[in-house]
Amino acid sequence: MSTRSLRKERIGIVSSDKMDKSVIVSEVKKVKHPVYGKFVLKTKKYVAHDEKNDCNEGDTVKIMETRPMSKTKKWRIVEIIERAK
Repeated sequence: MSTRSLRKERIGIVSSDKMDKSVIVSEVKKVKHPVYGKFVLKTKKYVAHDEKNDCNEGDTVKIMETRPMSKTKKWRIVEIIERAK
């Protein structure tokens, strides 16, 4: 019996919900610059599968890695942590 490896999880904010059953989630990290020591904001965008079209722009969501569903879509929405105000 083989064991499955743990899937990566990320928390981010929905930046676009214009597609059908898909959203773009932006993850923002604070990374320290290796030479100057200043903290820099780095943004990474993920295309995630939203089966029920439940997410709206500005929502904070948790996404999980999954099998490739299209050329760019390799993540899915696990839960909506906080709704946009």
